[in-house]
Amino acid sequence: MELVKLVDAKAKLSELVDRAERGETVIITRRGKRVARLVPEVAPKQPVDVAMLRALHATMPRQTESAGDLVRRMRDAGY
Repeated sequence: MELVKLVDAKAKLSELVDRAERGETVIITRRGKRVARLVPEVAPKQPVDVAMLRALHATMPRQTESAGDLVRRMRDAGY
């Protein structure tokens, strides 16, 4: 994260946008105070395909032991 004066940001806006596109965050200041933040765009989350998850879940074998028993067994075995 870098602090950039507003006057410099105006002169180098394309460069600052390129840096944000690469994942950097740039803070713009005016008279020494933080006034704006240039951050990378976050990709929107993809919706979950519930039908696909149900189909996947149906193919998985049922657990025969409880989660607590599984953790104790793994602990005792040194995992």
